[in-house]
Amino acid sequence: MNRRVLTPRNRGFLFLDSHPAGCRQLVADMWQTCPAPAGVPEGDGPVALIIGSSAGYGLAATLAGLKRAGIRGVAVSFEKAPTERRTATAGWYRTAATADIARTAGRDLVFLNGDAFSDSMKDQVADLVEQRFGGRLDYLVYSVAAPRRTDPLTGATYASVLKPIGRANRTRTLVFDDEGAPEVREVETGPAEGDDVEQTVAVMGGADWERWIDHLAGRGLLADGFATAALSYIGSSMTAAIYRQGTIGAAKAHLEATARSLNERLAETVGGRAVTSVNGAAVTQSSTAIPGIALYTGLLRGVLGEGMVPPIHQLAALWDQLTGAAPLALDDEGRIRLDTWELTDEVQAAVAERWETATTDTIAGLADLDWFRAEVQRLYGFSVPGVDYTAAVATDVPWPDHT
Repeated sequence: MNRRVLTPRNRGFLFLDSHPAGCRQLVADMWQTCPAPAGVPEGDGPVALIIGSSAGYGLAATLAGLKRAGIRGVAVSFEKAPTERRTATAGWYRTAATADIARTAGRDLVFLNGDAFSDSMKDQVADLVEQRFGGRLDYLVYSVAAPRRTDPLTGATYASVLKPIGRANRTRTLVFDDEGAPEVREVETGPAEGDDVEQTVAVMGGADWERWIDHLAGRGLLADGFATAALSYIGSSMTAAIYRQGTIGAAKAHLEATARSLNERLAETVGGRAVTSVNGAAVTQSSTAIPGIALYTGLLRGVLGEGMVPPIHQLAALWDQLTGAAPLALDDEGRIRLDTWELTDEVQAAVAERWETATTDTIAGLADLDWFRAEVQRLYGFSVPGVDYTAAVATDVPWPDHT
């Protein structure tokens, strides 16, 4: 068994290794933090499919679904196994910990590792629903952030980009040097060119979500009243040029248009529903790659402190609305809004004031840098309270067995 003492080694916000014990404790903390339902879910529980289940809001969707709704079913992610030289990805270890929680809770949740964009994965999931879970799927939560996607129909591979549309965008972003000292740095991102928008929409828009629904419906696996939600983000005007008005924003707009189309179809065929869930800001592996988001999130935490609503609480609210435990609250465009705590005029004005005055010299008094640094490290299982990082840990944790 490969046992190592692991210390964080990183290049910017990317870490070379992940800590198995830290990832396990992080999942346990999320489980404990998730509010318990008013009553313990009885029976086998509804059958759900979580696509993108190992990180960020997808992980929160999986844990909240287990605790709030008592789900069983299938969770899909794409993670790398440990090797002799490197640990597994953090999502690998988080999945192993989530599987143990599901087992302890008495919920039959199968974890699959592979390309969610592929038809072979769709076939594998459909077979499981048909053969193991009674042939009916009640819920599907779609939470995929990927750099590229291969279309199974054409074989074409598309790559997503983070670019503004129409003109270059100059913004400030937060970085840390090798010693962990913060720096507010100006960065410029050139505008989308050629087919950048179309490529990004092909990866991050609603095409694959719709293919999942088509595939499952074609096998007759959607239960009466089937509901599906794709997770999205709008964010602040301070980050709009690179995000909501940029290439990723075009993909999110396509995702939301797909939801409206799917909602009409599902209502007619199975009395079902499709929505997008707009979540609030959080430190995730995907969000730290977006220029300006790190600075904005750190400043937001500086304004709100513990008032920031963590992903596990947001996804608990989503499950309550999907299952009918709470009324479905939609905005004018048919979206569930779990980000209202972030986008109030008062909060945005306070963050904007700090944004205007943020420099390398002033950032320590404006943003919660200790929290942000720790949140980034926790993505990889480091800086998790209660973990002994001086102890050697086994890194060759197996993927959960579902036989």
